[in-house]
Amino acid sequence: MKPRAILLNLLVAAIALVVVFPLAWMLSVSFMSTGEAANFPPPLLPKQWTLEHYRDLFVTQGMGRYMLNSLGLATLATLLALAFTVPAGYAFAKLRFRGRDRIFQLLIGALVIPAQIGTLPLFLMLKSVGLVNTWPGALVPWLASIFGIFLIRQYALSIPEEMLEAARVDGATEGQIFRRVVLPTMTPILVTLALFVFLGSWNDFLWPLIILTDQSNYTLPVALAALSREHVQDIELMMAGAVVTVAPVLVLFLALQRFYIRGMLAGSVKG
Repeated sequence: MKPRAILLNLLVAAIALVVVFPLAWMLSVSFMSTGEAANFPPPLLPKQWTLEHYRDLFVTQGMGRYMLNSLGLATLATLLALAFTVPAGYAFAKLRFRGRDRIFQLLIGALVIPAQIGTLPLFLMLKSVGLVNTWPGALVPWLASIFGIFLIRQYALSIPEEMLEAARVDGATEGQIFRRVVLPTMTPILVTLALFVFLGSWNDFLWPLIILTDQSNYTLPVALAALSREHVQDIELMMAGAVVTVAPVLVLFLALQRFYIRGMLAGSVKG
């Protein structure tokens, strides 16, 4: 192996170590006894492995309920986002209607507006219709994201027009074409968008904190923040909570990584 290749591999390994080490130490600390991580220098591995903090989270702190809340909201957000975003993105790519390009340009322009600006007006609108502290209110921001529409449109542009025209010649309606031809072709980008939405909803902190006022409706990030205020000195318990929050989505991402990469690369050169 050439010296340049060796140096490159060492550099990649060093970067990977820097990225992975905090996660590995977080996992290790979650199995330490109370107060052990506060020693100096901090230990890398527990002297005696224990599950007391995980038992505390699920038995005493009710973390199981918050995990189910996060799972339910993230799953519903993903399904609703696909239901609204995919047809819209396909329409902007392949269907002809008046003002299509102008509307799409306005949507793309709205991407530069920080989402936090719309938080207060959205909260006031949902309050006026009684959706505060409800799951429908928590799901509203995920119904149709502009980025999701853009992502689907860019991928749909790579679908050959000849394929769609052949289906029309055979007598298929636009709905049949969308269900039987377009959706199977778009599997990689559908998985990619679903992964984006699921991870975003699972990790979202600000909107659930604002809209869900009842503690029984808290999601994992909000519950973990509330727990940290009560147990700020219990590093091991906080690390266990972080592991519970991060591990499911990390496993999901690794399992769907090949679809994610294929979806991001395919159709990327289309304009």
